[in-house]
Amino acid sequence: MITKTELLEIIAHGENSEIEFKRDVEENHQIAKELVAFSNFEGGMVLLGVDDDGTIAGLARDKLEEWVMTACRDKIRPAIIPAFQTIRDVEPGKDVAVIRVSRGANVHSQWHNNRNTYYIRVGSQSREPTPEELSRLFQRRGTFRAELRPILGTSIKNLDRRRLKDYFGRVRQQDVPEDDDAGRWQTLLVNTEIMVEEGVTLSGMLLFGNTPNRFLPQAGIDAVVFPGTEKDYAAKERLTLRGPMTPLMGMDGEILEAGLVEQAAAFVQRNISMTANLEGDVRRLERFTYPAEVVRETVVNALIHRDYLLANTDIELAIYQDRMEVISPGKLPNGITPEHMRAGTRAARNQLLKDVMRDYGYLEHMGMGVPRKIVQGMRKHNQTEPDLIEAGERFIVRLYAGG
Repeated sequence: MITKTELLEIIAHGENSEIEFKRDVEENHQIAKELVAFSNFEGGMVLLGVDDDGTIAGLARDKLEEWVMTACRDKIRPAIIPAFQTIRDVEPGKDVAVIRVSRGANVHSQWHNNRNTYYIRVGSQSREPTPEELSRLFQRRGTFRAELRPILGTSIKNLDRRRLKDYFGRVRQQDVPEDDDAGRWQTLLVNTEIMVEEGVTLSGMLLFGNTPNRFLPQAGIDAVVFPGTEKDYAAKERLTLRGPMTPLMGMDGEILEAGLVEQAAAFVQRNISMTANLEGDVRRLERFTYPAEVVRETVVNALIHRDYLLANTDIELAIYQDRMEVISPGKLPNGITPEHMRAGTRAARNQLLKDVMRDYGYLEHMGMGVPRKIVQGMRKHNQTEPDLIEAGERFIVRLYAGG
């Protein structure tokens, strides 16, 4: 906490690498930008209610502290919790808010207009770092998002331009560069983390790659149907599902080329049976062994949350006589447990994959797919309880066929 005298002395010295003046009429993403830059540097303070020249403008916004905290949660990734202090009557009738952040343990970014932007503090300015500066920042923090690792030897030519145009134009409803405007395409894809200067990112390739498995052998699903309740060489069907995660859609919403989710859903549907139940005494109700929504949610979660640094290991989708299993390589991320997942705790190993698949409507914005769609979905469907199992370097979702 600082005193009024200390605050006036800080203001008298002007903005520097640790101090930023702002009026409280700024947009929340502008405040987030400054806090991100300070957190990525050595920490610092934003003084709300102070003009650039040091004039005390005062505060006018209602519930200012709540507004700041919401901005830090919604507009910064990973979210930060700053220290907040209001100093009254810095000048008669004029208050100033002090928002202080310390040096972040992680590298933070501003999330605005569906894109992440990194900032660093350079003197009294907050600016975007060069690729070299950003790399050094990640190295100093000892953190690196594996999904943003560049795949060497790749370029925009290794991405499916049709899917990109569909994503930015139809899904995100934004202007799409002309095919021959290489500069605008490069800028757009770097800004959305589908590419970095060195090439296509791991997530970019998984989402939109022409042939993802050429560069990422682990980017697929091994699907198999066994006749009994145990693994058997005499499988009824085996299929290796390949291609980008995202579908290619027509203007009328028709799927022109299936993504991995649709491929997996189609495999399950043709290999599970229909069951008939009487509803009361008058109606015969037919349904598949596993609800389509539950199957889709299970597959999407496996694709988004698996550990793609475990090479040469596909997701496994196995249908048995009495159950279906989807096995993801890797431990659960960030200390999450199966119990946390049942309760709806959210943690993403691959944030870009999660964001883009949510854009396509595969995920709820609330992030409650496991408890709402998988657990409650199976209870409603056949009164069975799905198993969520962490076993070594694997995570298993097991659905039961029921009686």
